Amino acid sequence: MLSIDNELIAAVGAIAAAAPPTPPDVGDWKTRRANIDAVYGGLAAAAASDDRVDVVDFTVPSANGHALALRLYKPTNLPHAIVVYVHGGGLIAGSLDGYDPVCRHYASQAGVAVIAVDYRLAPESPFPAAVEDCVVAVEWAIKHAAERAPGARVAVMGDSAGGGLAAAAAVLSRDRGIGPLAAQVLVYPMLDDRTAAADPGVEPLLAWSAADNVTGWQAYLGDKYGTDAVPASASVARADSLRDLPATYLEVGQLDLFCGETVAYAKRLMDDGVAVHLSVRPGAIHGFDYLAPHSRLARSAFADRVAFLKNL
Repeated sequence: MLSIDNELIAAVGAIAAAAPPTPPDVGDWKTRRANIDAVYGGLAAAAASDDRVDVVDFTVPSANGHALALRLYKPTNLPHAIVVYVHGGGLIAGSLDGYDPVCRHYASQAGVAVIAVDYRLAPESPFPAAVEDCVVAVEWAIKHAAERAPGARVAVMGDSAGGGLAAAAAVLSRDRGIGPLAAQVLVYPMLDDRTAAADPGVEPLLAWSAADNVTGWQAYLGDKYGTDAVPASASVARADSLRDLPATYLEVGQLDLFCGETVAYAKRLMDDGVAVHLSVRPGAIHGFDYLAPHSRLARSAFADRVAFLKNL
């Protein structure tokens, strides 16, 4: 029988105790945004400060004249790679500040430069705004590497909705001839808009529910949601071919709504000749590493990701 890792139980219990007794209705993205941002804000405030990186905020032009905010984290050493990081939040929430400790951690521990992307959120900015912002960030990083950090490799990385956007940005970069990308690092990624139900045996343990997922995808896709008109650039699980994508790190918890779609994506990548590192973590729920960052499970996950980034 599946059960949550013992070290995660206290963290999950604390968040559950603070949550409203009744979950928001499907489609209520405003309540979900407020809840998600409150969790991220609290976790960021509680995180240990890491000042071993220099941080620079700037903007670059994106689609439709949008000024895209980026945040660059530079480690003390000359970085061997630039990692474009796409935050989570179900496509409807999340921010640069909420992910500041995460990006500092990867920059300082892996010795890579990290570019965090403040992509536009749904439903105010539906598809393709977010993924186009991510592609712009990838293209900027590749040009920056060529001009100012010769030899540095560029990777795209994200978790949850950010993992799905990172994967979509990799597909669009391939199709548009933007590159090369050294790798894509996808942590419990949101890959398939058709995931609208959960295994009954796992459903009570989910930190991101099927109702949450439907709400996020509806906000992002608008009238396309639930139809065959959804393109692969929105939901990469729909891509006809995954050939010529970069080496891929995939990670997901066994108690995550995204477990099935992540494993299926890993198999499709391997079938199409892409090098894949896949980790399925027993006892892990969605966001386990942020909810319990000092747990053995989280420390092991962070160590694996840092090792992968160091070897880019």
